[in-house]
Amino acid sequence: MSILSPDWDGQRAFLAVLDTGSLSAAARNLGLTQPTVRHRIEALERAIGQPLFSRTVNGLVPTDDARELAVHVRRMAFASEAFYRAASASGGEIAGTVRISVAEFVGIEVMPRLLAPLRERHPGLYVELVLSNENADLPGQEADIAIRMHRPRHGALVAKRAGCIPLGFFATASYLERHGVPEGATDLARHTLIGSDRSRMDQDFTRELQKTLGEKLYFALRTDSHPTQLAMVRAGLGIGVTQLPIGERDLVRVLPGLIVAELEAWVVAHADLRHSHRIDAVFRHLAANLRQYCTGTQITQITSGSFPSSG
Repeated sequence: MSILSPDWDGQRAFLAVLDTGSLSAAARNLGLTQPTVRHRIEALERAIGQPLFSRTVNGLVPTDDARELAVHVRRMAFASEAFYRAASASGGEIAGTVRISVAEFVGIEVMPRLLAPLRERHPGLYVELVLSNENADLPGQEADIAIRMHRPRHGALVAKRAGCIPLGFFATASYLERHGVPEGATDLARHTLIGSDRSRMDQDFTRELQKTLGEKLYFALRTDSHPTQLAMVRAGLGIGVTQLPIGERDLVRVLPGLIVAELEAWVVAHADLRHSHRIDAVFRHLAANLRQYCTGTQITQITSGSFPSSG
């Protein structure tokens, strides 16, 4: 069977319907009319010789083939976005758009202070900050740079280890005034503890922490959202674990002699981007300032150095 070459507009419409679940929502996202989106979907289906959606009373349901094809279309979308980010600066200018992927907690609590001096030094830089606890597909160009809490293993990536972020127990001064200050791990049992709910990774962390403490921990307030855990601690609801540089801003350290755990922090990018001036500048800035964050020293502007040659 001869298959025509589908145009990108049709594939964008397909991806928008897949992501939003309806023609009307896809049309709003794309800034098009609903009939235009429908026409593009139908044209794409004719071009590839198969249906992409089943029409039901509940709307459009993607076929199994559509879900498989979406992987390739999404890669094309990421590549298209990366193309425009690369074209947003010219020559050796440190300007244009950089897309950075970080975990939710890092994006909320850490990145604003890391980005402030960077933007002050390079006002022509535009940052797209993606907050997700899932690793961005850097080889697939989903982002330009990522901050990860583990060493990357993919051979196409370059990485710089910034250091280790220590974790500790924290509470508000008002909570400790009302309920007393724990003198040891055994005292935690009579306090309100804030922790994880169903996250497998966090449950593994809790098991290791209990081994370290020699005590069972019972969380009265549970959520898998780390920013929400911190917000509950800041509201005076109980004792929780957070990164030392964050907790020491406005909370009181509980069991100050105890480092609960340490998180490795890595700045990661695709090796093909090492010659981009804007990527290089942001990568070096994040690596140097994240290192300072790990050690609790002042965040500064970094403009000299070189992109790492390997992980």
